[in-house]
Amino acid sequence: MSEPRSALLVIDVQQGLCEGAQQPFELDAVIERINALAAAARAAHMPVIFIQHEGKAGYLEHGTPGWQLHRGLRVEPADLRVRKTATDSFHRTELQEVLERHEVGSLVVCGMHTEFCVDTTIRRALALGYPVILAADAHTSEGSAVLSPAQVIAHHNDVLSNITSFGPLVRPVATADVRF
Repeated sequence: MSEPRSALLVIDVQQGLCEGAQQPFELDAVIERINALAAAARAAHMPVIFIQHEGKAGYLEHGTPGWQLHRGLRVEPADLRVRKTATDSFHRTELQEVLERHEVGSLVVCGMHTEFCVDTTIRRALALGYPVILAADAHTSEGSAVLSPAQVIAHHNDVLSNITSFGPLVRPVATADVRF
């Protein structure tokens, strides 16, 4: 039996979430790592799915400049896009159907913000039966009043990899070591 087909999920790397005082930690380096992951996924003929959060009004309203994918991302015409309105990329979206249509059985996850949409999407993916590789150096945060961005990232790499109750597991892997 062959390995399950993987897909790369790039979560919420959008212009409005990457500018000004809320600019996430090591953004340029994280975007370069995401671009490397996307190139590797495409080379292996695996789906690359960009997930975009949107609000009803304001800087993340669908179609606004802030809603657009970050200008540093390399996006190809064959890449897929999923719109969402909650921290969970599966909640009231077509993501599950897209994965089924492309016969995806495992996920590689990267993006923003670690403690919100990345965390919630990974937990839901596990509940739905998807093993996850968390690109350990390709997700980011702006941190909080309690934890620095680096602490948030390290904490989630550790905590998510210790969830065993769903069956499928999360493996944090450095971008350079991810294989599709």
